[in-house]
Amino acid sequence: MQNGGGVTMYRVTLSEAQTRLMSLIAAALEGETVLIAQEDGRFVQLVPVKEPQRHPQFGSARGLITMADDFDAPLEDFTEYMS
Repeated sequence: MQNGGGVTMYRVTLSEAQTRLMSLIAAALEGETVLIAQEDGRFVQLVPVKEPQRHPQFGSARGLITMADDFDAPLEDFTEYMS
């Protein structure tokens, strides 16, 4: 079914949507409008969504990273350059 803007719109019954779910999902992912009609006349629209971006939280690695006590001690390989 084409609407006035040239975009394909699918209007299917709930039982038809159950048998064609994969193709309806593919159509929605391509930007087409997919409406699923319930028997009582109400509709739902199938739309793609993006997974929310996760933002790093300050302090979330606390306790996971440890540093050796001699981390900033001079390396033995560089002793001749230290004098």
